[in-house]
Amino acid sequence: MRAYGRRKVLALAVGLLAGAVACSGTPSGTPTPQAAGVTRAPVSASPTPSPSPTAPPITPEEAREVFTAFTASDNVLRAAAARGYSTLKLEGDLTRDGQKELTAAAFTASGNRPPQRVWGEPELLVPRFRPEEKAPWFSVLVPRDGRPTFLVFARSGARWYLGSAAEVQRGAGLPEVEVDAQGYATLVPSDDKSVLIGPKLMAPLHATVAEAGKKGVAADLLSDGPYTTDIAARIAEDRSVWKRGGYFYNPIVSASEYPVYALRTKDGGAFVQYTLTRNITVEPRIGSAVSDGIPVPDTARWAIKGDRLKSSLKMSEIHQYATSIPPASSKSRAIVIAHDGGMIRAFGK
Repeated sequence: MRAYGRRKVLALAVGLLAGAVACSGTPSGTPTPQAAGVTRAPVSASPTPSPSPTAPPITPEEAREVFTAFTASDNVLRAAAARGYSTLKLEGDLTRDGQKELTAAAFTASGNRPPQRVWGEPELLVPRFRPEEKAPWFSVLVPRDGRPTFLVFARSGARWYLGSAAEVQRGAGLPEVEVDAQGYATLVPSDDKSVLIGPKLMAPLHATVAEAGKKGVAADLLSDGPYTTDIAARIAEDRSVWKRGGYFYNPIVSASEYPVYALRTKDGGAFVQYTLTRNITVEPRIGSAVSDGIPVPDTARWAIKGDRLKSSLKMSEIHQYATSIPPASSKSRAIVIAHDGGMIRAFGK
């Protein structure tokens, strides 16, 4: 086993429980050095064979081990946090990209008491990479707290991290990903021309619809819904409310710098996972807004002390999505089927 084996998972869970939960006395605020060491570099009880030079960098069997190791570690760390131990640093070692920022915000906003997760049986979607691939990844469709959720795990160096998570919206159809006889999914190139929207264009086009709605240049390519035109409608309404109160309100939705992941579907389309950001600026401009200051929204109270700011409020959000894109020959539009995200920071003066 090249990634995580059953013994490694057990060693991790036992080490963390011993260091963070089972120790006597009052919690010290951080797990013991032994626990931290186990988390960063779990040790197998037996030597791990070297991979074949012609083997893919990740197989479906190994992907299952990675998923199992992550959920075991995540469960232990969240349980330890609920008992008063500071586990955010260790939890951060399991995540990257948008998930790292969202996880940090979830811990901070909850007073280091993030919600526990309940995981179901995973369906692995593992692309077939060439042996020399340096940045392999794979997707997982799994019940998380009873809701089907798409995850992306990506490797950086020798370690695997959770990089993306998006919960399937109610009533959405799941994509039928193309899988070969050996259980591998097919990658879709970032500039693929056989699909309605090439994977590298999905995030920026989604961002334009989220900002401009049906007036956006990509409105005819993306289906209306809660994560496209409805977002634009809420932005317009929020801008109007702030303006009536005498405030300048400027939300900017953008494609993030994080990777885009795309798999071929059975109909010749693509299933794409990606991340958007939204950065919001609020400033008082006229009338009583200048003297009264800026009311801090409830969603930002965890990050800002006090209920008003004098001259500026800035809020940043991360939103992760999964979208089904039809073939270029289809008359259908792309549809956003999954989302997760929220505020990651807020500050002002």
